[in-house]
Amino acid sequence: MSWDRRKESGSSSTGTDTSSTYSYFDVMQKPLEMYVFVDPICPECWSLEPYLKKLSLEYGRFFTFRPVISNYLKPCHKGKFATPRKLKEIWEKTATRTGMSCDGDIWLENPISSPLVASIAIKAAELQGKKAGRLYLRKLQENLFLNKQDVTNEHVLMQCAHEANLDLHEFQNDLISPTAKKALQADIKLTKEMEVDYIPTIVFFNQRLDEQGIKISGLYPYDIYVRVLCEVLQKNPIPSQKPSLEEFLKFYKVVASKEISVVYDWSIAKTEKEMKKLQLRQLVEKIPAKHGTFWKYLA
Repeated sequence: MSWDRRKESGSSSTGTDTSSTYSYFDVMQKPLEMYVFVDPICPECWSLEPYLKKLSLEYGRFFTFRPVISNYLKPCHKGKFATPRKLKEIWEKTATRTGMSCDGDIWLENPISSPLVASIAIKAAELQGKKAGRLYLRKLQENLFLNKQDVTNEHVLMQCAHEANLDLHEFQNDLISPTAKKALQADIKLTKEMEVDYIPTIVFFNQRLDEQGIKISGLYPYDIYVRVLCEVLQKNPIPSQKPSLEEFLKFYKVVASKEISVVYDWSIAKTEKEMKKLQLRQLVEKIPAKHGTFWKYLA
């Protein structure tokens, strides 16, 4: 569950000390790095979204977040068993199990033609900034899993760029540039160096200690991620106060009931009730989804 990345310089291991504290400047410099290895068209990676949101809201002051595109690990695009009907079955089961809708009918109605193109597009978006890249990844996933769009089609990729408020001319040029392809190759190289062989995978590192990073492969309950974060941080910090529901929706624009449920520790029933109140106030609209419910902020 761990990966050894020894720094070339720095102090030796100090061991776990949950009583240690970080100064204001330590937190500003964010002592932890969190690498998240994902495939943009993997339903399991999509299902990690609620936990990433909650980690960022509660403990984001302690870590920098870096998505690493690892599309070549995706098993469902390879092998003789990867038929459209089998892929549809995998997606439907994942949606039912996780509560994050992914409509498997895409594999029968509008199959993805070239998965590599979607990964290159994300790296092209990242050339406009890390936040731009993360927002683009989210919009690409929404169009894929909710709208059954072939996210390797150039028109769809440009639509995602528009929704992510990117410079469209710059994105279109970067999409066919060698720079984006090299950036993807760097991600693939990092994936191999860290011996990541399954996605999604999260690797936590403490930048201030000469210790192993801790690697978590697959989907786990939220408290497991918190436990590992605290272990790497070597303290048990108090989670930050969450924003109001309306502030949360205003920031993320489109969210699933599952994401709201995880972030606010509500049942799905309570989440639906709270969202219907906002719907009556015309602050949100309900987005049809094959599994679960999604909401779009309107105000």
